[in-house]
Amino acid sequence: MEHSKSTTERFTLAGLNLIQQALSIYDADLRLVVSNARFHEMFDLPDHLVNPGASFSETIRFLTERGEYGDVEDIESFVKERVRTAMAFEPHYVERQRSNGQIVSIEGAPLPEGGWVAVYTDITQIKRQEALLRAKSETLSDQVLGHTEQLSLANRELAATNIALEQAKRELTAMEARTRLTTEMMPAHIAHLDLDGLYTYSNRRLSAVLPNRPNNILGLHMREALGEAAFEKTGPYLELAYKGEASVFEFTDSTSGRRIRVAFTPDIREGNVTGVYILSMDVTEETQARAALAQTRKKELAAQMTSGLAHDFANLLTIILGMQARLERMDLPEEARELVNATQGAARRGGVLLDKIGKMSAPRSMNPSPCNVADLLRDLAVLATPSLPDGVTLKTESTGLSEPLLLDAGSLQDSLLNLVLNARDAIGKATGEIHVTAKEVSKTWLVISVSDTGPGFSNEALSRGLEPFFTTKGGEGSGLGLSMVYDLTKLAGGQVELENHASGGRVTLRLPRRPVPVQSEPTMVLLVEDSPEIRLNVRDMLMELGHVVIEAETVGEACELAKLPGIGMILSDISLKGNETGIALLDRLSDAGMTVPAFLMTSKPESDPLFQEAAQRYRVIGKPFDGRELGSFLAAEDTA
Repeated sequence: MEHSKSTTERFTLAGLNLIQQALSIYDADLRLVVSNARFHEMFDLPDHLVNPGASFSETIRFLTERGEYGDVEDIESFVKERVRTAMAFEPHYVERQRSNGQIVSIEGAPLPEGGWVAVYTDITQIKRQEALLRAKSETLSDQVLGHTEQLSLANRELAATNIALEQAKRELTAMEARTRLTTEMMPAHIAHLDLDGLYTYSNRRLSAVLPNRPNNILGLHMREALGEAAFEKTGPYLELAYKGEASVFEFTDSTSGRRIRVAFTPDIREGNVTGVYILSMDVTEETQARAALAQTRKKELAAQMTSGLAHDFANLLTIILGMQARLERMDLPEEARELVNATQGAARRGGVLLDKIGKMSAPRSMNPSPCNVADLLRDLAVLATPSLPDGVTLKTESTGLSEPLLLDAGSLQDSLLNLVLNARDAIGKATGEIHVTAKEVSKTWLVISVSDTGPGFSNEALSRGLEPFFTTKGGEGSGLGLSMVYDLTKLAGGQVELENHASGGRVTLRLPRRPVPVQSEPTMVLLVEDSPEIRLNVRDMLMELGHVVIEAETVGEACELAKLPGIGMILSDISLKGNETGIALLDRLSDAGMTVPAFLMTSKPESDPLFQEAAQRYRVIGKPFDGRELGSFLAAEDTA
């Protein structure tokens, strides 16, 4: 059953009025927030001083003028001193005798957001019993009585101190939890190494930056966590950090192909290096964008340099062709006529070359759109096969690329068609095979290779094949084919590699793998999963889809977090810690009036009774799944 805010406040105040001590809570501006009836009665305060918003200084002034603190000569100075002490917001315990003879203990504790809470206890009877015991006891020495009174006072002060310490402990625990949650939500790995290279702290995000690495790395050596190849690339910078020199560098992870940026900062205490702080992040997309931008700038510079030369050269070719045409109309000997024809042919080839230069250096922008790679390769085979001689066959193959990717299909098809025709020319008049394959690597790159069974690349071609105007075809080639492939690939943020294999040559295009984004509105997701590793992986998937994530392990925790404002979606495992399932959780939240989209996930087979029960009322996704599958599953709710 839910209660309104005003009802809850009435219940709270009714409870405070039942306790025997007086209680008051003042905010950071020393304005009364709440007090109980005992506070009103104990100090006989007027109504306006016990209502919320009453000024602490006015209350002190009222009590001082009434003689609460005895004879005070300078009331204003006394009030200001009390206010100054209160503004320090420090825990305190004091005992004082009031003007009416009552003895009270005052225990104050600061609040996390400023202000403090004070509890006033009537200890008059305790003090009277102590006095009576002192007066009537003839056997007990004054020293024993004095020690007893001091011990009683010390115990009361110790109790007040313990309360303050417990409050401080709760605040520190909450602060640590918030700090860890913040670092674990960052798209980077934050860690600390000791002088032996062992991890003493990690925000458990290593696998998000470097795939297939462990997240639980506390106590591991950096070499063991990263792997030998990655450690060798980072080791020299780590040695500099141990010498007190900070550094920022990038390296390419050979396992995943990702580009990683790392910052090493020495942990210096009292002038000595005691460890190293590490910040690492995946900058693959940034690197791809930088490469594309650099290629665009190179094209712009090439266009500026060639435009003037091409203009003048075109004019010269026009003049040459005109003069040769006049010569052709003259009555020339046969040998001279052959020279005229040869000159005209050379001039026309120069015009074709100028046209290719213009196309290569002209500004061209990438227009990525959803593209199915398997379909693109089938279309390539249809286009290229008629240009192949009878003895040359073309095979295409794609692996694990059933979903569309963001690609400039036109540019990619132009590049592949160019490579297939180059492979045809390399095979020549012999029989042979051209093989085009496509696959993805570590969900980071799309790798497309065009291999042939020709003689392969010469050493010079391997080193210079991507240079403009370099050709091995003699006068039949312009030397711009591979250069244009290189240009289009770099514009997309990719790479081109020439190599020889066992039976010919191979050109490999490595393009950024960019999945088509799932259209799902970002929201705050309550993720309920009792396995820390699975919860971390699913949280990463949700964050990559643009969502904000809060987490719970049990039904009880989830019900408390569901009360937070802004929850837009719930994703829970069916099997959770305790006696209640994820099905029961969604039922409870639905009964409480929560109407946001709610989903279940499970590793149980569809034949399991619990799976069947869940599927009758909620949408269920089976484990394992990846981010694309999860995004499609959640987005399907929008079109259901």
